[in-house]
Amino acid sequence: MPSSLSYIPFSPPRIDDKIIAEVTATLQSRWITTGPRVKEFEKRIAQYVGIEKVVCVNSASAGLELMLRWFGVQEGDEVIVPAYTYCATANVVVHCGAKPVMVDVNADDFNINIQNIEKAITEKTKVIIPVDFAGLPCDYDELNQLVYNEKIRCKFTPRTLEQETLGRILILSDSAHSIGAIYNYKHTGALTDVSVFSFHAVKNLTSAEGGAICLNLPTPFNLEEIYKQLRTKSLHGQTKDALSKTQIGNWRYDVCEAGYKCNMTDILAAIGLVELERYENDMLVKRKHIFDKYTEAFSKDERFEVPVYETDTKQSSYHVYPLRIKNITEKERDVIIQQVAMQNISLNVHFIPLPMLSFYKNNGYDIQDFPVAYDNYAREISLPVYYDLTDEQVERVIEAIYNFV
Repeated sequence: MPSSLSYIPFSPPRIDDKIIAEVTATLQSRWITTGPRVKEFEKRIAQYVGIEKVVCVNSASAGLELMLRWFGVQEGDEVIVPAYTYCATANVVVHCGAKPVMVDVNADDFNINIQNIEKAITEKTKVIIPVDFAGLPCDYDELNQLVYNEKIRCKFTPRTLEQETLGRILILSDSAHSIGAIYNYKHTGALTDVSVFSFHAVKNLTSAEGGAICLNLPTPFNLEEIYKQLRTKSLHGQTKDALSKTQIGNWRYDVCEAGYKCNMTDILAAIGLVELERYENDMLVKRKHIFDKYTEAFSKDERFEVPVYETDTKQSSYHVYPLRIKNITEKERDVIIQQVAMQNISLNVHFIPLPMLSFYKNNGYDIQDFPVAYDNYAREISLPVYYDLTDEQVERVIEAIYNFV
């Protein structure tokens, strides 16, 4: 790599004095596992999103799987997922013994295609997992209407009390990319039954690792009771967390199921609390600025297809900038990425479609059945977007892309 050019990474987290001070304060408090900061983070996310209950866990993947298991998804069931997503969306279905049913996506915004979902629904379908690709919300009004459609509801065959109570297919949104995004004047997290955010290191709002389950289930579900059930599931099935056990004489607990270990810690929540406080008026503003500069540069040239990130009803969280290049092959795209890398600029691809991954390919999924997903993938390059990216660095990225395309 040319030593004269400084390195532009793809998406490093923001670690500044505010983050370091809050983590240090957490360490000095001697409360570093699930404790008061996790509770406060849950409360503030719920307020930001506009719902009643949020459960923080150690990853979005854990959050998705906890919800599938709470709903009773098991062997013999089917869960509809987009073919174009990260493997976690489908892996959690496999963990539960169920079958991921993949459908193709939209050509314009990469999101799951509603008509394809409707065709894929069978008597075995228990859950639909839409994915807010790159931070742009899916078409939730259409999705919500679909599962309430009487023709679809009459196919639903409940196998658990939770499924019988809901009386229809559950929509479990993989909102890993989209905290802060808006659809019809509502934040993601409040758009459907349940939504799960990711706070992984590369996400807009990071807690280093972590996730949040946003509960928005309809009546007659008791959200407080479901919160307690999910918290128990995240702590080995133990009925009391460490914080509640510190109360005088409150040491005794029970284990009511063979649960999991996927709780969030106060150290992680400390980072998240700082980032959430400045998210709307700082982080999202900076990311939109970068998106707009890329779009201004590439929309002038008909060789490029810029992403959709704002419409009359939607506003993205500006998580990933998926630039597509017209009339190139997958191999040519890979060469461009390699050539730009030689200029000390890191690019990425979001994502390799599920049917192209060995595990799913070996289980009978074929990318030829998902032509839109493949076409989107083969021409896509994700450009650097992060808080500390300067305008001068953005110009370097733009110039490099132009030079090698």
